[in-house]
Amino acid sequence: MTVCENCVNYVYDEEYDEYTCLVDLDEDEIYRFVQGDTGNCPYYRPDDEYGVVRHQM
Repeated sequence: MTVCENCVNYVYDEEYDEYTCLVDLDEDEIYRFVQGDTGNCPYYRPDDEYGVVRHQM
């Protein structure tokens, strides 16, 4: 599993039948993404579906 799979910005695109990143990446960022170097992504936000619930408590 990659870091992207846990990111809020990584969503399934039904038109292309694949997962994509919602962030508009520049050339260098796309290159790093394709190479698999996603560990230092500045746009990474964990997909914590229980975060809202914890906030309400």
